[in-house]
This record gives sequence, C-alpha cells and structure tokens, in this order.
Amino acid sequence: MTLRTASAFLLAGSLALGACAKQAPEDLPPPPVNPNTGGGSVDTGPAVPGVGTNEHFVAGVNGQNIIFFDTDRYNIDSADAAALQTQAQYLSQYPSVTVTIEGHADERGTREYNLALGERRANAAKNYLTSLGIAASRVSTVSYGEERPSALASTPEAWAQNRRAVTIVVN
Repeated sequence: MTLRTASAFLLAGSLALGACAKQAPEDLPPPPVNPNTGGGSVDTGPAVPGVGTNEHFVAGVNGQNIIFFDTDRYNIDSADAAALQTQAQYLSQYPSVTVTIEGHADERGTREYNLALGERRANAAKNYLTSLGIAASRVSTVSYGEERPSALASTPEAWAQNRRAVTIVVN
C-alpha cells in the first residue's frame, strides 16, 4: 500500500466517523413545573436519606429507636411499648427493611451476666415487634453486654443510659 492510498483510507475513515457524530439538540426541554403552584421549578427540599438506611429509620420513628430498662430487668414497660409500636409501624410500611436489635447492659455485674441480660433485653424487644405482626425473620438480635456503653461515667445516670436495646437497620 502506498502512502497515498493509506492517506486516502485515513481521510475516508475520518469523514465517515465525523458524519456519525451526535448533534446537540436545537431546543432544550423546559425545566420541571412545580405541581403545587402550577409554575416555577420543583423544590426538592432538603436531602432525605433513602429507605433502608439507618438515618431514614431513625427519622421515621422520631428518634424512638432506643428503649431503656430498669436495673436487672428486661421487661417492656409502657414507654418501651410505645416506641416499639412506632418501630412496627415503620417496618410495616417498609417491608423490605430488616433490623438488628442490640442489647446492652451497664458496667455492673460480670461480663457473662451482662451478655445474658443484653440478650434477654434484645429478645424482649424482638418478641414485642413480632407480636405486632413483624416477621421474626426480619429481626435479628445481638448482645453487647457492657462492651459498648453510650455513657462512660460510673454514675446512676450513665448506668441508666447504658441499660438499653437499640434497633438499627441492617440492609
């Protein structure tokens, strides 16, 4: 192949590719219209975390993802029941969401005792949710005992904050 023939092929190929180039549209579509006002652009508002995130869950249950217990107790009282009912409503509205309930204890007692108590607290919350119609397969439990305190002081107030069950989204 001669240099002249090769140049001709390159020129022909360049022209062919140039003919395939996309052209910009002549007219752009108008901006979206706000359906509430009949004009103007749509206000998307503040960013909302997506369904299936823990942030969406906490917002959806108005921050009621934590329930608290008395010393050496794992029974569900009326305040706990109200929080768990709110959680059950959220979970009913979003059937693809699965959660884990973390059971916690304060620092008093042996490690083994606190792990067992944390497990009983997490299971009490799970059992209450299942009694409200949430499938048990959507709720798992884990006990951290005293290993993950939310308050670090050795005071009655700190101990009260650490005796808890926390519901978190896992998907």
